Amino acid sequence: MTELLAQLRAIVGDANVLTDGDLGAWEQDWRKRSRGKALAVVRPASTAQVAAVVKACAAAGTSIVPQGGNTGLAVGSVPDESGTQVLLSLQRMNTVRSIDAANLTMTVEAGCVLQALQEAAEKAGFLFPLSLAAEGSCTIGGNLATNAGGTQVLRYGNTRDLCLGLEVVTAQGEVWEGTSGLRKDNTGYDLRDLLIGSEGTLGVITAATMKLYPLPAAQLTAWAAVPSLEHAVTLLGLAHQHLGPGLTGFEVMGRFALSLVVTHFPALRVPFVGDGSTTEADVPYCVLLENSDSESEEHARARFEALLEAALENGCATDAVVAENIAQARTLWHVRESIPMAQAEEGLNIKHDISIAVSRIPAFVAETDALLRREIPGVRLVNFGHLGDGNLHYNVQCPADGDARAFLEREEERVNTLVYDAVARFDGSFSAEHGIGSLKLHKLEKHKSPVALQMMRAIKRGLDPHNILNPGRVLR
Repeated sequence: MTELLAQLRAIVGDANVLTDGDLGAWEQDWRKRSRGKALAVVRPASTAQVAAVVKACAAAGTSIVPQGGNTGLAVGSVPDESGTQVLLSLQRMNTVRSIDAANLTMTVEAGCVLQALQEAAEKAGFLFPLSLAAEGSCTIGGNLATNAGGTQVLRYGNTRDLCLGLEVVTAQGEVWEGTSGLRKDNTGYDLRDLLIGSEGTLGVITAATMKLYPLPAAQLTAWAAVPSLEHAVTLLGLAHQHLGPGLTGFEVMGRFALSLVVTHFPALRVPFVGDGSTTEADVPYCVLLENSDSESEEHARARFEALLEAALENGCATDAVVAENIAQARTLWHVRESIPMAQAEEGLNIKHDISIAVSRIPAFVAETDALLRREIPGVRLVNFGHLGDGNLHYNVQCPADGDARAFLEREEERVNTLVYDAVARFDGSFSAEHGIGSLKLHKLEKHKSPVALQMMRAIKRGLDPHNILNPGRVLR
């Protein structure tokens, strides 16, 4: 190992091979559920350096754990406890290489923070629509490696849908340059889509060409109280009818999820929940919806308000407020994005990132709520997420007077089994946007078809025969 460390220092410089001091920022996962021990944290500054690092590690038989912003939720980007793995941090590779206005693309390095990409696109007069709560610290390489979703999948798709090409270092330390930005390239297997979502197990993403869009002329945001999930689904249908492709976001939030925001972030105003004027029976759910359009603000607002009037008239919404300006819209979105942080403040919890056909979500929630409350009296359900694309964060908190850590140790496996089996009964997916990592390995083996697993293992063996890249993630 001494010889390998010397080689790595020669490649990236002494200051960028970290072996001493507090390495918790790299070795501990975002949820603080797991902490490993790296042989070294290596911080390359270029694709050539990444390739040289991978070659050196492959020759030494040392496995590599690629890492972006370390904001993942499935324990997929931190080292194990052996002290033998190299943690490859891409954070120094944070350059926007180019913006092609005519092609509506930007080519960026993997370590670019998502928010920085959004701002670079806006400065150039364009929209980069990927948006999620961790955008201030997550990186585009990690977004691609996990095929991150976020709040605008309804219109723009997952990260995969926003990517036109990749630059990737293979397990052998070779570089595949595929960032041409072509929208049509029918020349064999789609390696781009194979690498996206592979969580660093098939190659190390070092750069990508991403799609850009014109900035919307009008952007409108509303917050509505709805009497049930069935009514939220009806409201979604109305929104599609009235707004068409202008509907960019449609989030649902259960009352208990919002009550955690009220409790832990009292400075935030939560409409219809925060002032104590309503009860669970009055407002069990709220919806946050957004319309982005190319037409004038006046015309867009008229259609938006017509939608809300129709929703109030037919009873699928009982009240609604429309943001009057960008600051108010950002405040409403901040409330939604504060739910995970509020839940963390409440204590350790069991997270589920599930996907079900939109039409079946009300029945799933009713059945699974009843099941969990019957099996574990007093359990608290934190239900929120991207109803527009069928993705719920169906999380479970221990009873109010319980010990959260003891609850997790005692109940997590049982709760996961109950929830994921219910998801399977509703023909859904137990991982919509967070990925598999190491946290859900055994669930993938249970719920993925044997044929699919066989094909996935064949791909892994073909591209990484010595299991150098992120071993023990996605597949055993």
